[in-house]
Amino acid sequence: MTQKTNILFPKTEAVLKELGENIRLARLRRNITAKLEAERAGISIATLSKIESGSPTVAMGNYMQVLFTLGLEQNMQKVALDDELGRKLQDAGLSLRRRASKRSEK
Repeated sequence: MTQKTNILFPKTEAVLKELGENIRLARLRRNITAKLEAERAGISIATLSKIESGSPTVAMGNYMQVLFTLGLEQNMQKVALDDELGRKLQDAGLSLRRRASKRSEK
């Protein structure tokens, strides 16, 4: 069976590599071996190695498990939290009401 290859933008690849490196440095700062981190996260050492190299083929759930075991899961909750561009696009697409709704007078 052939494996599907992911084609990524260069900037996406750079972001994943930086994320992987940051995860590796966080693990090393905590003085945790790759074997222990993989056991805690419930993944193989090979998968942890792929995460730390920024591989796009690893499931997001595995990335999250590693972040959780390192105590960094709160950082992921900040992703897309302040979506300034999205709010501007949404506001630009809103239609304006030309007149107020009719109310029944009693």
